[in-house]
Amino acid sequence: MENADALVSLLAANAAKVDAEAEFPVENLNALRESGYLGLLVPTDYGGMGGGLDDMVEVARSLATGCLSTAMIWAMHCQQTDVLVRHADAGLCAELLPRVAAGEVYLASVTTDANKGGHLLAAQDSLAHRGELLTLQRDAPVVTGGVHADGFLITMRAHQEAREHEVTLVYANRQDLSVQQTHEWRTLGMRGTHSVGLRLSGQVPAHHVVGESGRFREVAADSMVPIGHLGWSACWLGAAQGAFTRLVRKLAASAHKGGTDLSSPLVQERVARIRLDLELVSAYLSKVREEVSTLREGGQRLDAPSVQIHLNTLKLAASELTFQAADRMVQLAGLSTGYSGDSPIPLERVFRDLRSAALNYANDRLLTANGALSMLDRAVTLV
Repeated sequence: MENADALVSLLAANAAKVDAEAEFPVENLNALRESGYLGLLVPTDYGGMGGGLDDMVEVARSLATGCLSTAMIWAMHCQQTDVLVRHADAGLCAELLPRVAAGEVYLASVTTDANKGGHLLAAQDSLAHRGELLTLQRDAPVVTGGVHADGFLITMRAHQEAREHEVTLVYANRQDLSVQQTHEWRTLGMRGTHSVGLRLSGQVPAHHVVGESGRFREVAADSMVPIGHLGWSACWLGAAQGAFTRLVRKLAASAHKGGTDLSSPLVQERVARIRLDLELVSAYLSKVREEVSTLREGGQRLDAPSVQIHLNTLKLAASELTFQAADRMVQLAGLSTGYSGDSPIPLERVFRDLRSAALNYANDRLLTANGALSMLDRAVTLV
C-alpha cells in the first residue's frame, strides 16, 4: 500500500481549508479515485486491489494522519464496498464492482432516520414493489458525503406492511434518483465530511437488493458493523497518532533550543499517558481485526455475543481514548500550540474532530448493548 503515503501530504495540505470552509474534500477524493484506492477491497477479478482488512485498517490510519474527514469518507466507502462484495448478487457485482475499482463510483451510506437517529437496524420509509422495479422515497438527516456520491446503499422497510425492524438494503445509482439536500452540516468538527440531510426518491431494479429482503440485520452483523468499527477506529487512531508525532517532534526541537524541559517528571508523565492511550487503541484494534479476519477466513459468523462485544468495545475504547489523548495533548502543548487554530500542529482541529467519535453511533447505545450481550457470554470470552 505504498502509494497511500503519497496521498497523505495532499490531504494534510488541504485539511485546514476543508475544515475552515466546511467543504467536502473534492480534490482529495479525486486523488483517491485516480490512485485506485476506492477499489482497495474490490477483488482482483473485478479489477480492484484485492486488499484485506489489514490493508484497509492501515490505509485508513495513514490517511487520517493527514485529514480525518477524508479518511472517514474513504473508510465508510470501503464499508459499503465490503457489503457489496460479500452480499450483492452476481449480476450487481458484475455491473458495479468494476466501476468502483476504476474510481468511477464513490459510495455513500443512507441509514439514518429523523425519528430513530442512527439506529442501524430499523427503518421508517418503506419500499414499494412494482414488478421488477422497487420504488423508494427516503429522508435521511445525515448522509456522509451524500451530495458528492455516485451511488448509495440505502436501508428501507422491506414493504409497506413490514415492521420497522424488517429492513432491506438496496443499492441505487445516483442517476436513478432525485437527490435533494434538506439540512446543512454546521458542526464543531468533522466539517469536511459534509454529512448533510438528503431526500432521495426514484426506482431501482429488484436485483439491486443487497442480501435477503427484510434481513438486513445479517448484512449488518457480517459486514457493515465490523467494517465500520474497524475503519472508524483506525481513522481516530491515525488522527491522534499524527498529532502526537508532530507534538513529540516539536517538544524535542524546543528542548534543543532551551525550551521544554524533557527531564521534567510532569512532562514525562503527560507524554507517557498520551502514548498509553494510543498503544491501547492500537493493540485492541489489531486484535479485533485479526479476530474478524480469522472468522471470515474460516467461513464463520460474526454475530456471536463475544464477537459483538469485542467490536463494540473497540469502537468505545477507540472513541474515548483517542479523544482523551487529544485532550492531554492540548494540555501539554499549552495555549498557543495546543489551543490555537493558527498552530503549526493542528491539535485544535484534531480535538474538535475527535469529540465526534463518541457521538458517531452513540457510545451510550453500545454500552447498553454490551451490558445485555455480556449476560449471553457467560464464559466471558475476552479478545
